[in-house]
Amino acid sequence: MDLFMMNCELLATCSALGYLEGDIYHKEQDCLESVKDLIRYLRHEDDTRDIRQQLGAGQILQNDLLPIITQYTEDKPLFDACIRLMVNLTQPALLCFGKVPDDPAFRHHFLQVTSYLQAYKEAFADEKVFTVLSETLYNLLQLGWEERAEEHNLLIERILLLVRNVLHIPPDPYEEKNVDDDASVHDKLLWALHMSGLDDLLKFLACAQSEQKWSFHILEIISLMFKDQTPEMLVNAGQMRSAEEKQKDADELELLRRKELAAKRCRNLQRGNRHSRFRGSYVIEGLKSIGEKDVIFHQGLHNFMNYSHDVGKGVRRVPKRKQIARDSERQRRSALNVRLFLREFCIDFLENCYNRLMYLVKEDLIRERAQQHDETFYLWALTFFMTFNRGQNYRPDLVSETMSIRTFHFIERNITNYYEMILTDRKCATSWYRRMHFALKAYQELLMTVNEMDRSKYDNIRHSASVIKSNIFYLMEFREIFLTLLRKFDEQTQPRSFLKDLVESTHLFLRMLERFSKGRNNLVVQKKTVKQRKRSQKTLQPEATTEDLEQTWLIVSEELRASGFQLSEVLSEDSVPFDAAADTPVHEQRTEALIRIQDCVMSRSGPEALSLLRAARSVWPEGDTFGSVEVGPEEELTLLKRILFTNLPRPVDSALEDDGIDLEEEEDELESVTVSESEFNFLDFSKRFANPNVVRPYFILLRSYSQNSAHTNHCIIRMLHRLAVDLKMEALFYQLSVFCVFNKILEDPAAEVYQELVTFAKFVLKRFFIFAAKNSKAFVEMLFWKNVGVVREITEGYSKDGEGSKKKVKWTTEEDQELRDLYEKYNDSGVPDIVETLIPLLSSTRTRREVVSQIVVLGLVDSVKDLKKERKGTCIVLWTEEQEQELQTLFEEYRDSDDVLGNILKHITAKRSRARVVDKILSMGLVSDRRDLFKKRKRNAPGKSTGMTEEDFFGLTGESQDLDLDQVEEEDNSVEELDSEEPIGVSFSKEQKSRSEGILERNLNLRNIAQALRQQGLSGPVLWLQNSLNRTADDREEDGVSHPLPLVPLTEENEDAMENRAFQKLLRKVGIRAPADGQESFWRIPASLSVFHLRSLAVSLDPFEETSADGHTDAEGTNSLAAEIEDNMDNKDLRAQALRALLLSRNRKKSSAPSEDWTSCEGSVETEEHDDRLRVMSLKKRSRVLDSDDDDDDKKDEDSVSKMNSESDVESDSKTHAAPAKRRYRRVSSDY
Repeated sequence: MDLFMMNCELLATCSALGYLEGDIYHKEQDCLESVKDLIRYLRHEDDTRDIRQQLGAGQILQNDLLPIITQYTEDKPLFDACIRLMVNLTQPALLCFGKVPDDPAFRHHFLQVTSYLQAYKEAFADEKVFTVLSETLYNLLQLGWEERAEEHNLLIERILLLVRNVLHIPPDPYEEKNVDDDASVHDKLLWALHMSGLDDLLKFLACAQSEQKWSFHILEIISLMFKDQTPEMLVNAGQMRSAEEKQKDADELELLRRKELAAKRCRNLQRGNRHSRFRGSYVIEGLKSIGEKDVIFHQGLHNFMNYSHDVGKGVRRVPKRKQIARDSERQRRSALNVRLFLREFCIDFLENCYNRLMYLVKEDLIRERAQQHDETFYLWALTFFMTFNRGQNYRPDLVSETMSIRTFHFIERNITNYYEMILTDRKCATSWYRRMHFALKAYQELLMTVNEMDRSKYDNIRHSASVIKSNIFYLMEFREIFLTLLRKFDEQTQPRSFLKDLVESTHLFLRMLERFSKGRNNLVVQKKTVKQRKRSQKTLQPEATTEDLEQTWLIVSEELRASGFQLSEVLSEDSVPFDAAADTPVHEQRTEALIRIQDCVMSRSGPEALSLLRAARSVWPEGDTFGSVEVGPEEELTLLKRILFTNLPRPVDSALEDDGIDLEEEEDELESVTVSESEFNFLDFSKRFANPNVVRPYFILLRSYSQNSAHTNHCIIRMLHRLAVDLKMEALFYQLSVFCVFNKILEDPAAEVYQELVTFAKFVLKRFFIFAAKNSKAFVEMLFWKNVGVVREITEGYSKDGEGSKKKVKWTTEEDQELRDLYEKYNDSGVPDIVETLIPLLSSTRTRREVVSQIVVLGLVDSVKDLKKERKGTCIVLWTEEQEQELQTLFEEYRDSDDVLGNILKHITAKRSRARVVDKILSMGLVSDRRDLFKKRKRNAPGKSTGMTEEDFFGLTGESQDLDLDQVEEEDNSVEELDSEEPIGVSFSKEQKSRSEGILERNLNLRNIAQALRQQGLSGPVLWLQNSLNRTADDREEDGVSHPLPLVPLTEENEDAMENRAFQKLLRKVGIRAPADGQESFWRIPASLSVFHLRSLAVSLDPFEETSADGHTDAEGTNSLAAEIEDNMDNKDLRAQALRALLLSRNRKKSSAPSEDWTSCEGSVETEEHDDRLRVMSLKKRSRVLDSDDDDDDKKDEDSVSKMNSESDVESDSKTHAAPAKRRYRRVSSDY
């Protein structure tokens, strides 16, 4: 871009900076404002980066900015602004454009910006510039943390970014045509960095504990410093070559000399002794030309071997998508002084910085505090410095941070992630393959380091290597990684260098595994098997007819009469119709007992049904549901018959209530993976490589055998030797492309140099010609790659039709015509699956596979893929930020519903499978256990039950669920007074009252367990648990949000109690969840416990107290609790349930008095027990009745407290054994 085309305002701004006179720069008064204006212009540039190009063409950085920072260092505002501007100007072109543009016009702008950046890099190769940057950075690092302000940290970061940007600029291949050992622009830049002392500051930042936030900047700068360098080259820099190295160089030189002599000898043999002015013409018999005649060859016979029909034709252009990937790595040997400086830097870095820096970077990567793709710098540093350490007097302690199983797992996980991204992000597949190459080289270096440790002379190092090998050989993921990469190799996207490293790594791994397995008789490894489960079809059971029921009853009644209605002791003990600890309401458990009895009779288990009936009668003696206490055997038989013929309301299976999403899960979710252990056999493991997809990459690399190193060729031949000789599968290589490679090797004039390749090629060809003499189809088989089954078939003999497989089903002409007509009829009808539509319409019964195969044979479709059954679900793997936000919003909206996951799957925009949504919710931390997402089952769902209702059945049995309110008042006046406090229109449903009764009964059981623990000396932990429940209730009431809260013991006494089985039983009764396996360490108070539930549980942990000396009873506690309940009138449900809890707690305290007090007042106690039973009975019966007392509620509210107080006073006069009741919401004063 010409300077005169610069924008006028931009040109004026640049002129206002100042001017350079000789070596002195004179700045203008508006220099600082002009720099800020340039920053502002860059912020508003267009997509072509016009401002950046104009500033590059005007050489503003070389002529203005660099002289300003070198001569006006003391002007801090101007210096900071110039550094900020230079960071913007030197940022990579790839970052400016986002990617390499495909449009030719934008590609031109991209190359133009790159050329300006290369000019900037040459200008920065000045020792003065780096001296200023180094001194400024040194002064900033001298400031303590209390003196360092935010602008200081920003300046440190900008200096590091500026150095990073300059080092990142690529070299110009057309300008830098230097040979090895010559100084390039990058070498000059590194030397200026070294002379300024900036390399020492980088090492300080890498090892300083207070500067760990710059760890990624430092690692990126170091990786760019060693660009185009190899560890082996730096290790040998300045060192005298050993005799072994000299011999190696001599062998390579002799190899080249032999190749040259062989080629010269071949040329001499092709050339005749006498020169012929006329070369002559020859007819090649058997080789046809364009016409029917033979080809006429008009050149000398020595050129006949190079003849081809393609001579003279235009070269056919290969499509871009089919072009072989090229290697982007370039290596050159820098100047000696630069290599020596880099070598000393590596030594110091390994000794002082490597372990600490790699630890910090690894932690940031695991905790996702890094930017995208920053793990590539970690993988490069691991590979480079571990290779350097292995060549420079190997010391394991210098790389101990990265020599662990965690590092192996981290690299394996990244390789898997890169492969998944290759499948999903096809456009950037090349970039993902490049990152995978970094991970592969890191994995290879770890294996080489372990192999080096195994040869150490120290026992502890060899033992550590053995431990690492036993772990990586045990896990299946580490053993299968190379097999997977070979199988998925793609020549169009993965370069030859990747395949070379993959083959060498596989060779090293197999050699280590073979040596490790031979030294052990029984090597046990992990094995995973995937089982395909069939999707279960849940359907409703058909209803039994009256005739079936009559027949069933006849059999059951005869069985019971024959046994004399006598039951065994075991059967009587196992019949438990009621669970006091369950959350199911009492009346629902009674209905479940009826259903269980009916199921037993229908299954013709008469004794079990009779046992359940008697057990249920003992639990629910009231009414005639299960018969009276004095019922006889014949009456029990009549009752069983009535239960059998009654249509009871049954809960509908939750699987049938779910929507269609459950039926649309992917097939992968039906696969169950089981992990087991098995004895390892190396020969069986080698058979996994006998696959054409694995063998093909080896021959792709073998094509370039002349360019490969001797070690690479050895790795290839060793793998082929394992398959051909050890496994006796040489027929796997009977393929035409393989023989072409062998022919190229055998015809090579320097074939004697590749003696190993020639020997193997001759071995395979010899076996093939022996095989061809026996099998007439051998030359046809050469056209195809073969798997193990085909190899066995062609070597042992072809199987006849119908042998070894199912007999082929034949189709008649009429059936073919019928199938064709049906296909043409329904092909355009828009049915989702035409095969499923055709199967029931065919006259003969056919499977889906048979129909699909015949459609392809008839030519109605091109391939089976066109009729492939549509997979339900989706293959979406990635989650965008918007989708994660949507998922979190839906979770917050439906977290209190009965089916959280079902509602989320219904309303989420991007449809995903149930398993992936659950995994994402767990990874986002919205729930801590996948069981929290299970659907809450509802029994007796409205509208789901059919037939007779529960109330109808109760009416049939003669029991009245509704009692007169006057009768209830006569049974217990105090209960009526407590209930009358409810305001007008407020009443509890049956479900709420039944749930409160279950909670009360469970709390009474908790009180007994807590009392037993106190007697064992665990009063402190019980008090701590009670305090934790109260604190959690207060926090949830204040915040309005419920989250799982860990129960962390801070004292030794509490820690011991958490390991006590009795105390753990109390925790489970309370509802506290045990730690999840491998994820949690502490018990947790679940989020499902409400504020009322927590406080009710805390009250149930109150101890039983003795009567005070002055004769006070629990009247004071009752009065105080009633007064506090009056203060909480706003929460009506909480108030009513708390009053019932108070009454039941008072009755419980009566029953816990000492035996001597009961003997002293036997008559009064019997009366009280009778009253308590009446109260409990009235509570249960009143739970089925809706309160209808709507008159004079104000008066009842005023009199309820006085009546309750007077009742407690009367009780206090007659009883002296009860202790004062504790306040329900009182905070326990204990150390948390």
